[in-house]
Amino acid sequence: MVADPQTEKVPGDEIGPGFAYTIGLAHTHGGPELAMFGLDVHTMHRMLNTLGEKSAAGEALADGQSHSDVVVGHRVGLRQVDRGWYRTFFGQAIGFYRRPPLPVLQVAWPDAEGRFHWDERAGEGHRESQPQLWLPPSDHPVGIWTTEL
Repeated sequence: MVADPQTEKVPGDEIGPGFAYTIGLAHTHGGPELAMFGLDVHTMHRMLNTLGEKSAAGEALADGQSHSDVVVGHRVGLRQVDRGWYRTFFGQAIGFYRRPPLPVLQVAWPDAEGRFHWDERAGEGHRESQPQLWLPPSDHPVGIWTTEL
């Protein structure tokens, strides 16, 4: 029997903000795994489930897409995660697959003005609220998201 996809929730602590990611979307539905950072883990869980339902319905989720029906009034953006981050953030998924899952998409959320954290016009707090996992770890700006490296 194939297990249904699940969401691993890693709450924030004194080391850093929380994050959440799916395990089993690729196995069960053939779509990418999804990861989200910097919000309440239960909020991220709901958002990842919404995108996971799209994948389960056969919608192809891919790098560079944006989706306006995940959060009321805002869109989310999808970015391909560099494999160099997999062991740092996705250990439970690696255990499930017995190898690094491919691919993983980072689900990015915008600031109140609709700007993503890679937009230079976004405030510093928003730019630091989420990692830039499409960059190789060696190219990522030093900060809270690189402390585990």
